[in-house]
Amino acid sequence: VWGGFAPKTSPSHDFNAPTRTTKVAREIPTEVPWYRSRFFQMIISGFLPFSAIYIELHYIFASMWGHQIYTLFGILLFAFILLIIVTSFISVALLYFQLAREDHRWWWSTFINAGMTGLFIYAYSFFYYFHRSGMSGMLQSSFYFGYMSIVSFAFFLMLGSAGFHFSLLFVKHIYSRVKCD
Repeated sequence: VWGGFAPKTSPSHDFNAPTRTTKVAREIPTEVPWYRSRFFQMIISGFLPFSAIYIELHYIFASMWGHQIYTLFGILLFAFILLIIVTSFISVALLYFQLAREDHRWWWSTFINAGMTGLFIYAYSFFYYFHRSGMSGMLQSSFYFGYMSIVSFAFFLMLGSAGFHFSLLFVKHIYSRVKCD
């Protein structure tokens, strides 16, 4: 309720672009090498943060689905903070490469790039189900994959918004330093 009421009653703030923009969009180069393609960037931006949390993810899955006790909450907090930082830095680095090749359509690509770790978490849930857990049956499978799809989508949204906001700060910072006459 508060999330719908607060923006409606607060004063509206327009987006303050750091530089002047034109009405005519610039042409985006279509010839890019394979390692600068959007698909390759999505794979890289999802794999690197996932590799930072892979070991902790195994222990979390074992405690959630394997009935083991998890006691290292300080390390879990550290891994979560590391995940946010690594995701944000990688999305900014890939945004810089995208802006360097004069592609100005960065809003959704940074959100998707940062959120791709959620897809890797969902892929890891398949690996854990078939190779690490002893689960079987239709009810357990639907319960497990249903909940893991919700958790993975939540990670997609959370990391995507963190990467987007960090990238927005980066774009505002670099374009506020540009002198245009």
